[in-house]
Amino acid sequence: MVKTSPPRVRLRPRSIRGRITVLVAFLAALLLIPTAVIGSLEVRKTLSDAVWLDSQKAATLTAAAVRVGKLTDPIAPSIPGIDLIQVVAPGHRVIASSASIRGLPAMTSEWPTPQDPDQDVQTCAQPVVGCVRLTAIRVRTSEDSPVVYAGRPAPTTISTGGSDTLFAAQAAALILLAIWAAWKITGRILRPVEAIRAELAAINVNDLSSRVPEPPGDDEIVRLSRTVNRTLGRIEQAKRQTEQALDRQRRFAADASHELRTPIAGLRVQLEEAQLHPEEADLQEVLDHALNDVDRLQMIVTDLLLLARVGATGDKALENLDLKQLVQVEVSRRTGRFAVQLGLTSGVNVEAIPTQIGRVLNNLLDNAERHAKHLIRVEVRRNGTYAELVVTDDGEGIAEADRERVFQRFTRLDTSRSRGEGGTGLGLAIARDIVEAHEGSIRIEDGAEGGARFVVHLPLAEPVRPAGPRDPGPA
Repeated sequence: MVKTSPPRVRLRPRSIRGRITVLVAFLAALLLIPTAVIGSLEVRKTLSDAVWLDSQKAATLTAAAVRVGKLTDPIAPSIPGIDLIQVVAPGHRVIASSASIRGLPAMTSEWPTPQDPDQDVQTCAQPVVGCVRLTAIRVRTSEDSPVVYAGRPAPTTISTGGSDTLFAAQAAALILLAIWAAWKITGRILRPVEAIRAELAAINVNDLSSRVPEPPGDDEIVRLSRTVNRTLGRIEQAKRQTEQALDRQRRFAADASHELRTPIAGLRVQLEEAQLHPEEADLQEVLDHALNDVDRLQMIVTDLLLLARVGATGDKALENLDLKQLVQVEVSRRTGRFAVQLGLTSGVNVEAIPTQIGRVLNNLLDNAERHAKHLIRVEVRRNGTYAELVVTDDGEGIAEADRERVFQRFTRLDTSRSRGEGGTGLGLAIARDIVEAHEGSIRIEDGAEGGARFVVHLPLAEPVRPAGPRDPGPA
C-alpha cells in the first residue's frame, strides 16, 4: 500500500499583490505596535509625573503654612486630588492631618534628612489607606523639624486603561488601513500587468498582429509592455520570414517538378532512342542535344535555387552600394549584340547585397537584349527618397495586361518574348523577388522608343564619399 503524504500547507501568498500586502502588514505591525506601546508608557509616565508634581505642590504649601503658623487641623487640601496630608513630628507623631486620614498613624516611616529635604515615596505601609504615592518635605532644616506627607492613592485611581485601549485601537486601525491601501495600490499598479498577461494569453500563434496595451508614462511596467510588443513584432517578423521561406521551398519543389520534367523526359527519349538504334544514331548529334538539355537543366536548377535563397541571407550581408559603380562594372563585363547606353547619376547609394542587385541588372539586360532591335539604355537616378535603376529596350514592348504576368515563373507570352531564345523563364521572377527582398519595387512602362522600360525602386542610403577628386556628375 502506497502512503501518500498530506498536502503541504502554503503559507506564502501566490500573487505578488498578496505578498506585497502581507509585507506591508508585517512592516506596519512592526512599526505601529511598538509605537503604541511606547505611547501608552509615555502616557503612564506623564500621569505619574503629574501625580508627583501635585503631591510636591500640596506638601510645599502645607510646609509653608506650618512655617507661618497657619496650620489648621484638620488640614484642608489645596490641590485637587491630593487629599492624604499629614504633618508628622520627629518620632513619627502626627501633629495634624487631612480629614480623610484623621486619627491614623503616619503613612510611612521615610524621613527626609536636612541634606535631602524632599523625597517621593510609594508605600503600602497602611492597610487602611492602601498603597499611596507621597511627597515627603521637611518644614525646616533643623533637626527637630516636622515633615509633611502629601499624596494620593496609587495606580487604582490613576486609570490608564482608556489610554491603552485608545493606543491599541489606533494601532489596529492604522495596520488595517495600511493593509487596505497596499491591496488597493498594488492592484492598481499591477492592473496593466494583468492586462498584458490577458492579452498574451489571448494571442493566437497564427495571428501575431495583436499587441499588449501600453499605459502612459515611463515606469517599469510601461517599459515591460514596450519590450513585449517589440518581442511580439520580432516573433511576427520571424514567423513571416519562416512562412516565406517555407513558401519558397514549396514553390521550388513545385516549379522543379513541373519544369524539369520536360527536358528530362526529352533527354531520356534521345538516349533511349540512341540505345535502341545505335546503328542509326549520330553520336555527335545525340551528345550535342544531350548537352544542350543538360545546360538548360543546369540553368533552371541554378535559377530555382537562387529564388529559394532570395531573402534568406538577412541584413548582415547588406552593404552600402553605389549603383553607378555597380552598373559600370556589370556592363563592362557583358559581350552582347548591342552596346549599352548609360545615363548614370553619382551618389545614388542603396543598402543592398551587391551580387543580388547585380543579378537583377543582368537579368533585365538579358531580357532587353533578347527583345531589343537596336537600343538598350541603363539609367541610375534619384526620385525622392528612392533610387531608380531603369533598363529600356526598343523592342515590341509588353502589353499593359501582361505586365504583371511576365514576373510570374515560367510565364510564356508571344514568341517574341518566349523562353525559346535562351531564357529559363525565371529571370524576371528572380529580379522581382530580389527587389522586394530589398524593400523595393519593380514596374514596367512604355519606353520612349516604343519598347519596354523596367523601373526598379530601391530605398536610398547615405552615400559613402571616397577620399580623392570629386565625381564630375552623370556619365
